[in-house]
Amino acid sequence: MKNLVLTTAAIALSAGMAFAGSHSVVRMGTEGAYPPYNYIDDNGEVAGFERELGDELCARAELTCEWVTNDWDSIIPNLVSGNYDTIIAGMSITDERKEKIDFTTNYTQPDPSAYLAMSADVDVAGGVIAAQASTIQASYIAEMGATLLEFATPEETIAAVRNGEADAVLADAAYLGPIAAESADMVMLEQTVLIGGGVGMGIRKSDSELRDKFSAAINSMKADGSLNALIAKYEIGEPF
Repeated sequence: MKNLVLTTAAIALSAGMAFAGSHSVVRMGTEGAYPPYNYIDDNGEVAGFERELGDELCARAELTCEWVTNDWDSIIPNLVSGNYDTIIAGMSITDERKEKIDFTTNYTQPDPSAYLAMSADVDVAGGVIAAQASTIQASYIAEMGATLLEFATPEETIAAVRNGEADAVLADAAYLGPIAAESADMVMLEQTVLIGGGVGMGIRKSDSELRDKFSAAINSMKADGSLNALIAKYEIGEPF
């Protein structure tokens, strides 16, 4: 399968503590290209907010887990077909996606989406706006009537603004903020939008036991404050 990469195993508490259902090892699927949620570090390993979160959730749920990376545009089909067991990739919970897969309870609040452009006076309503394909931002742009340019990766959306193909890019503010801070030629527009119902783990509809185990682990992190601490560390958005 294209760009399907297994990274080294993350957590192995003991064989006796593994998932009691059909999964001796739970494969955690992510994109590895959307910091601070997930990215590949200098050692070739999955890193970021969701790596730390996922490892802790697996420990609390007493699951043995390993990490898998997959292109965003096929990340739901490859979950459904069994190439991995979860999606933990900054995926917002939407009614459209829930027709295909289940979600755990959300582990982030809805993160504001923001525009990044070369100039502060861009007309986003009448302009050409770039977004990563199959995202809530792409759907929002199409619905608002602006001209949408879709790209397979988030890096390509930034490049499209820089080379003049697009007037602005719409993406999660947590993703665009560091890029704006490091780019003297780009600016975050003041306008933001709230889209989606927060981010959760995608799970096959047939894996309700696995969904419930991860939801319980997420809720335990919400209850003891450790999830809010992780959200603050990575500046993902509003705490619970």
